[in-house]
Amino acid sequence: MRDNSILEQITTLRERIRLYDYHYYVLDEPLVPDVEYDRCFKLLESLEAQYPQYVSPDSPTQRVGVAPATELEPIAHLQPMLSLSNVFSTEELQAFIKRVSDRLDIRQDELVFACEPKLDGLAVNLTYAKGTLKSAATRGDGTVGENITNNIKTIAAVPLRLMTDEPPDLLEVRGEVYMPKAGFEAYNEEARRREEKHLLTHAMLLQAVYVS
Repeated sequence: MRDNSILEQITTLRERIRLYDYHYYVLDEPLVPDVEYDRCFKLLESLEAQYPQYVSPDSPTQRVGVAPATELEPIAHLQPMLSLSNVFSTEELQAFIKRVSDRLDIRQDELVFACEPKLDGLAVNLTYAKGTLKSAATRGDGTVGENITNNIKTIAAVPLRLMTDEPPDLLEVRGEVYMPKAGFEAYNEEARRREEKHLLTHAMLLQAVYVS
């Protein structure tokens, strides 16, 4: 098979898997059964193994097996990453509304605010260069954070490449990384099972030593 045809097939598979991931992890609306997803993924893995010159950092296969960093290096933010201020009284809220009105030059009665519950997680800054995830960092001191790019790559809901044909040269996305309660409970259950297995293995080793 000609190289151009191989590259075209690899590119198509990547785009298809990215679409599947978006619908599954972000919209919670799977497009295909798991078996079809697995078939596409394994085919992409096979082609990339045969043609390593076509492997790219934003390929869906590069998310699997990424080792989360344990020692985090500093990374400077392109723009300061600040935290939101709080208000604790009606007077403070009115002062905030006035500041917004003055800065935007809009009458206070014409301002529209959107409110939503606050998700308390880890503040993260994602940097995309020409549509590809370049780095991920914590807030840190607001000017310099910690590089958690490999850790973020383990989160399937975070795209390694933006789903657009015309990505901006540079894009920063800021938000919170959090774990829903169901995921937290599942994680604790898995940790408990691992601990029980570890304790059982340890007990068996002690027994083996004692018997010998």
